[in-house]
Amino acid sequence: MSGSPGFFYTILWFLVAIGPLIFIHELGHFLVARWCGVQIEAFSIGFGREIAGWTDRHGTRWKVGWMPMGGYVRFAGDWDAASQADGAWRDLPEEERARTFHAKPVWQRALIVSAGPAANFLAAILIFMGLFAATGIQVTPPVISAVAPDSAAASAGFKAGDRIVAMDGREIDDFSDISDHVRLRAKQAVAFTVVRDAVKMDIIATPRSEVFVSRFGTKAEFGLLGIGSVRPETVFPAWYQLPVEGVKATAATVRSMVDGLSRIIMGYISVKELGGPVMMARMSGEIATMGWEPFILFVAAISINLGFINLLPVPVLDGGHLLFCGIEALQRRPVSNRTQEWAYGAGFALVVGFMVMVTFNDFIRFGWFSRLGDLIG
Repeated sequence: MSGSPGFFYTILWFLVAIGPLIFIHELGHFLVARWCGVQIEAFSIGFGREIAGWTDRHGTRWKVGWMPMGGYVRFAGDWDAASQADGAWRDLPEEERARTFHAKPVWQRALIVSAGPAANFLAAILIFMGLFAATGIQVTPPVISAVAPDSAAASAGFKAGDRIVAMDGREIDDFSDISDHVRLRAKQAVAFTVVRDAVKMDIIATPRSEVFVSRFGTKAEFGLLGIGSVRPETVFPAWYQLPVEGVKATAATVRSMVDGLSRIIMGYISVKELGGPVMMARMSGEIATMGWEPFILFVAAISINLGFINLLPVPVLDGGHLLFCGIEALQRRPVSNRTQEWAYGAGFALVVGFMVMVTFNDFIRFGWFSRLGDLIG
């Protein structure tokens, strides 16, 4: 087993993966806000003290913060980077007040807020389109070529030649759908619909839990059924089919994320399996050693992850802002300042608590607490 790809190599590829995606996310907010006539005071990649920056002719400060774990666009009338309203915006002269974010109609504010996640999803679609145009799409029919002896599939009664047409009531058309579904369901019964010799039948199988260890020592637990696939075919879509295929690939990734999140909420998957920034950085370095294609797919997955997480209805995230916009549209008046302040405080605590938890998971996963104990001892 090889060692880690190296600290500086890992950090470099982590920044290569995450930096442009943060910029794209914030650029989505920026462009739609500019289109809506909002004055933009700052565009920042990273938080904390500014290490580089410049001011454009519109008065926007473009800058880079020392801590590269995110970014923000601060609009006129904002109190902080999370776009909480500064009550003083109402006292501005009419012309200046009209250019603040909070003075805009609710539908414009909703567009500005949703533009960030939308930009990440669009970036992923374009990445998939470019990749499919260059390398084609691997299409593997959901047909079993072989069943491993003493496996979960063998115990359940699967046979070579079976075509799996549905899992837990969801229709499938590619073998990759099977692995995506099974890997999240270790030790959990899965209902399969199978066609064997033109006869449809139902099979219940419980994937076994396996631990995969990468050549760098990273561990991950997943469910394993024990079936082989037939030979995949490479298909090159026509140019007009690329957008559809890009959307389908992005939607499939989102569906997998929703599936994983729901399994965690229901308690089927331990929160200990969640990874944080250290895990993401480690994966960036590891996947970069595998070649440009796996790394580009990894970047697309991160872009989708950024869009998806930011749409969660948590105050301080874009989804929380959209939630307030929706409530305002329904009740025809803004949510009270006191309620917003309480919600943003709770949301900030939740986000910070989550980051602490997943970073703690990373430290345990990589044995850093044990190494620290050895150094102290």
